[in-house]
Amino acid sequence: MTSSCFGVFNSCKQRDSRGRAKGEEIATNNVRLFSYNSLRSATDDFHPSCRIGGGGFGVVYRGVLRNGTHVAIKCLSAESKQGTQEFLTEINMISTIRHPNLVELVGCCVEGNNRILVYEYMENNSLASVLLGSKSKHVALSWPQRAAICLGTASGLAFLHEEAEPHIVHRDIKASNVLLDGNFTPKIGDFGLAKLFPDNVTHVSTRVAGTVGYLAPEYALLGQLTKKADVYSFGVLVLEIISGKSSSKAAFEEDMLVLVEWAWKLRKEERLLHMVDPELTEYPENEVIRFIKVALFCTQAAAQQRPNMKQVLQMLAKNVHLNEKALTEPGVYRAHASQHSGVGSSRETSSSQKNKGKQSVDPLITTSHVYSSSMTHMLPR
Repeated sequence: MTSSCFGVFNSCKQRDSRGRAKGEEIATNNVRLFSYNSLRSATDDFHPSCRIGGGGFGVVYRGVLRNGTHVAIKCLSAESKQGTQEFLTEINMISTIRHPNLVELVGCCVEGNNRILVYEYMENNSLASVLLGSKSKHVALSWPQRAAICLGTASGLAFLHEEAEPHIVHRDIKASNVLLDGNFTPKIGDFGLAKLFPDNVTHVSTRVAGTVGYLAPEYALLGQLTKKADVYSFGVLVLEIISGKSSSKAAFEEDMLVLVEWAWKLRKEERLLHMVDPELTEYPENEVIRFIKVALFCTQAAAQQRPNMKQVLQMLAKNVHLNEKALTEPGVYRAHASQHSGVGSSRETSSSQKNKGKQSVDPLITTSHVYSSSMTHMLPR
């Protein structure tokens, strides 16, 4: 049984200690409301054989609706860090945006303590599963497939940053949140951590959330969130797609370098092709090198040195000449450093945009600003 979600979310409001309703309620006609029993039926009572994924927010099951539609059903756990507010945020965001490279939300369930999201089913699970997962789920991706995944993800992210109203910063771009359909078309999913960015806001100071290995240093250290944090995460993702190695697990050479450090070292030694996944036996060398360099532009230590996602898309899609004199060393955040950095704030503040249009440095134009990659100098000036 399904119905419109309009007006049914009063029960989702958060309540204070006196039982008074507070917080945000959702009102949208864009998604369907499913009964809990209908989703139990669709997943054979949430049978383990239907499980296709899971994480900090709960478990994802494959299901078949009564009309025969295959869906992915995301059940948020009672212990999930994603509470009612984040649940409503995800519904609100996804129900109002449509793009070929964004996962489509089919509906939701809000019965009792159950918080369930119903998405379109992605036959090939996630990029993490296909590229970085166990051998049983591993798929040998050709270079054209990998390039298309980079371009499609960049397109979806550019849409969120520049065309969605208001603009959206995802905050958790990573391989497990890039889902793949039957043709390996990438679609960005999981908007539980996303933040809205009105046009007059340059950055938001907020509690740090995301995944170590993908976190931009200025965000991880001071909680300063901008669109450039997503750009950094995307750059890391591109390096993973090219190398076939996880940024959060692998360490390279005797210095135990993280993925972006390794890429930078190989660039200085003019050995960039050494980071290409050994599974890739045929690929256009110049194009692969360009993709790696674009990733390095995305992961520069100073946020304002990074291109915006529209520029990134152009740099990936066209055989443009990259001005490497503008390229500076990548920033790196290691989890243990946060113990002494004072990271994390429960307050959220925004800064008004005073110099609109001047924040993005075009990587195709030479700039004289050079920033150290040491942690004390990697924040935007």
